[in-house]
Amino acid sequence: MFAEEEIEALALGIRWVADRADGALGAAAQNALAKIAAVLPPDLRDRMDASALLVGPGEPIVGDGVDLAVVRRAIRGERKLSIAYRDRDGAASERVVWPFALGFFDRLRVMVAWCELRGAIRHFRADRIVTVTALEARYPRRRQALLKEWREAEGIPAR
Repeated sequence: MFAEEEIEALALGIRWVADRADGALGAAAQNALAKIAAVLPPDLRDRMDASALLVGPGEPIVGDGVDLAVVRRAIRGERKLSIAYRDRDGAASERVVWPFALGFFDRLRVMVAWCELRGAIRHFRADRIVTVTALEARYPRRRQALLKEWREAEGIPAR
């Protein structure tokens, strides 16, 4: 069984995701919280419901240009994506990418992917992705290897 602090941590994290992630992931978080609550003993469920740990309001989230569920499915399946993208100056490009991470920040979301056009790992703001098309092709490297390479290049420790 979960300890009280573990339940608080789960509830707080899930509430953040429900509030700050895209719609589909937020709904999944709400469903997960309900399932956790359903299997807790009544005293722990009551404590979870009465938790004083709250997710405060954040800055408005910059709208996503595309459905991030498509990106998450591509990441899970190690599938390539074809995207139309606009950079910070508004210049348009078409790219085939190998998405391997999706970062959720307070105001925006960022897809981390190997870009075939640039031959390197790149960061793509979700609000600048104009279109996304899932491709059948799998990318030739393992997602975990790409993630490890990116973490090392960025100085981000593995958790």
